[in-house]
Amino acid sequence: MSQSKPELRKALRKARREHVAEQPEAIRALLFHRPPAPLLAKIGADAVIGVYRANRNEAPAAGYARYFHEHGHTIALPHFADERAAMTFRAHTDPFGESDLEPGPFGIAQPKADAPEITPDVLFVPLIGFTAECERLGQGGGHYDRWLAEHPGRMAIGLAWDVQLCDTLPSEPHDIALDAVITPSRMYGIH
Repeated sequence: MSQSKPELRKALRKARREHVAEQPEAIRALLFHRPPAPLLAKIGADAVIGVYRANRNEAPAAGYARYFHEHGHTIALPHFADERAAMTFRAHTDPFGESDLEPGPFGIAQPKADAPEITPDVLFVPLIGFTAECERLGQGGGHYDRWLAEHPGRMAIGLAWDVQLCDTLPSEPHDIALDAVITPSRMYGIH
């Protein structure tokens, strides 16, 4: 891998942005609407599900939040007290109307500060790039790697566009591989 992580992030963000721009809105709305059956078979009926609020170019996670909520799961979203605070998860009780959210310090909606703090059993994570072996290149803040290191045994699943697949990624000791990655056309790490 000849590119540094910052160079790779820049190139992958550009590819992702162009990929999303080429997709009609109606098609994007159909993607990531329901988790695939092989993944659902690995998730317990009482599992707390952590999802993320996607930006315009990230693989959307809102459909998964609504699906799991409708099937009786407790839903959690990342929460930051401020830009330097560690990422925690708080209950997300309204994935349809999102009336329980407020702006967070990074400009991303998050649960209100008085929402109960909870720990997901299954965590869907955003990413910039991934490999077929489920290695993940994140935004660069290290929030998910730190959270996963502090909460071992949690299932971590990336959601990505197919264009984000990389042959290899630069790796550092703190990088935590995912259990699976789901794209519109494939599942990696789930058999």
